[in-house]
Amino acid sequence: MDVYAAATILLAYLFGSIPAGVLIAKLYGVNIRDVGSGNIGATNVLRSLGWGPAIVVFLFDVFKGGVAVWVARFFGVHGWLLGGVALAAVVGHSYSVFLGFKGGKGVATSLGTVFFLDPAVALFGLVVAAVAILLTRYVSAGSLLGTFSGLAYAYALQRPVWELVTLTLLVGFVYWMHRENIARLQAGNERRLGEKVTHKKRYP
Repeated sequence: MDVYAAATILLAYLFGSIPAGVLIAKLYGVNIRDVGSGNIGATNVLRSLGWGPAIVVFLFDVFKGGVAVWVARFFGVHGWLLGGVALAAVVGHSYSVFLGFKGGKGVATSLGTVFFLDPAVALFGLVVAAVAILLTRYVSAGSLLGTFSGLAYAYALQRPVWELVTLTLLVGFVYWMHRENIARLQAGNERRLGEKVTHKKRYP
């Protein structure tokens, strides 16, 4: 990997590392990592602080992934390196340098990167995820089904190899980050959408 490619990947990782959930929750005096599941994503923010903050966090996480890809494309990045940018942004979200290499599960940021890589695939996966969440009230199950459906759709459309590899790695990463949720779904004790949590710790 040359210096240009390494710098591009590093910048995407740093952009993805911006912890919106932590920053927004802090405005409300809440340490989101000590509340509920401890996750910094929109779902835990929703359970802890409500719809308003959760929507802000979700949109921020989506757009930070999308903007990373858009900026890279603006400067002429394409193909395999562009796929690397998408992956780096998602890894940054889940293993943020600003949070001691911890973070969220990468669904919203993955959605953002895919929207800018391939809008049709992202929209297909989003619709499937939304329907599944509405029917089951399991955000994790809907997210997993949506990401897999988007991947299957990309293969059905016979997208370029670099894109299919990128999407496969993104889906594999999201499933890995949700391994505990998968275990809870199988055990029947996963939290449903709308359940509230009690704040454990607040900032001074």
